[in-house]
Amino acid sequence: MNLAAHELLETQEALRTKAAEIEQHGLFANQCRDQRLKGILAKHQQQMITAYQQGVNLMQGRGAQLTHQTPNFYTQNVNPNAHHQVSMSAPMMNTQTLSDQTMATLALNTHKSGSVMGMQWANECVDPQIRMYHVNGANLCQEMAYEIWTWMNQNGYYQPQNFNNAQTTQMMNMFQPMDMPRQNTNTQNLM
Repeated sequence: MNLAAHELLETQEALRTKAAEIEQHGLFANQCRDQRLKGILAKHQQQMITAYQQGVNLMQGRGAQLTHQTPNFYTQNVNPNAHHQVSMSAPMMNTQTLSDQTMATLALNTHKSGSVMGMQWANECVDPQIRMYHVNGANLCQEMAYEIWTWMNQNGYYQPQNFNNAQTTQMMNMFQPMDMPRQNTNTQNLM
């Protein structure tokens, strides 16, 4: 494998990041109290381990076959319009443990950042396998972020604000479809 220097450096950065996130998710899964969150974090850790191992195999030339992968996550009872927002406690400066809400927030932000960085790295890669590795990583991160957000939403930790009906209608109708030019079916010979 003959990679450009930036492809090698970006892929090493992705592997270092995945290694740290694997440890982070293990710590969070061991500390959290909510069993569903614990299961989500443990599942995400396993998927990151698989992605990490794929990257190591790819970098070491062990024939990693990468194709576009669509992660399959289970989300239930998503209600972005829920209005049972839980009040946030004041941050504690000298804490020995983290709250489930804090761990979910940190995991969510990790996945959001991973999705952005993965796609940025993919956009810089020429090698098709390295590019697909980063695209798959970005997609995996955005799916994991959504699953964490779903847990947070169901527990009242993350409730997106809504516009009223008039604002929603105004924003939805702000853009209009284009009038597409008609194709001339008569081609004229310009000779």
